[in-house]
Amino acid sequence: MNKTIEFLFDKNKGYAKAADLYSAGATRKEVSSMLESGDIMRVKRGYYQLTKMDEPNEAAMVAKLFPEAILCMDTALFHYGYSDRTPLEWNMAFSRNISKSRFNLTYPFIKPYYVDDKYLNIGVAEKNLDGVNMKIYDRERVICDCLRHKSKMDSEMFGKAIQAYLKDPRKNIRNLSSYAQHLRVYKKAQDLIGVWL
Repeated sequence: MNKTIEFLFDKNKGYAKAADLYSAGATRKEVSSMLESGDIMRVKRGYYQLTKMDEPNEAAMVAKLFPEAILCMDTALFHYGYSDRTPLEWNMAFSRNISKSRFNLTYPFIKPYYVDDKYLNIGVAEKNLDGVNMKIYDRERVICDCLRHKSKMDSEMFGKAIQAYLKDPRKNIRNLSSYAQHLRVYKKAQDLIGVWL
C-alpha cells in the first residue's frame, strides 16, 4: 500500500470510499490486491476499512457511510446525558427521500428515522464523538422528538429524559417552545414540561 493511500485511510480514521481511493491514484487492480492481501476489507459496496486498525472507530465508520445523517432519539439522549442506557444501534434522522437500500448492511447497526425535509434541519448542531465531528439534534429538538414519539418510547426512559433536560443548566426553553410550535408538539410541551418548570 502506497503512502498516499495510507495517509487517506489515516486521515479518515481507518475508512475510505472507493471514489476517494481512485482519486488518490489507486487502480481497481490495486484495490483488489489490497482486499486479497487483507490490508483492507469491504464494509459495504464502495466503502473500505483498513484492517490493521487497533480498534475500529464506529463513529468514524458511521460518519463516512452516512455524512448527511443527524444523530437523534436514544443516541442523542445518551450523548447529552439524558439517558444512561448505551444505545445498541445508531439512531439517525434522514430525509424521507433517501434510498432505503443504503441501510442494507450488517454493521454498524443503524435505526433510521425518516423526516420530512421541512423538519429535518430544525435544531441541528455538531458534536465531536470519538474524535469525529457528527451532526446531532440539539437538546431542545431531541426533547421535541421524544414528545412526538412518546408512545414508542419506554416510559421510564421518557420520564428520565424530560427530568434530566429540566435540570440541565444549558437548556433553552425559548428554543424548545419555538421548535415545539414548528414540529406541532407545542400543546404536549406545554402540558408536560410546563408542569415541571
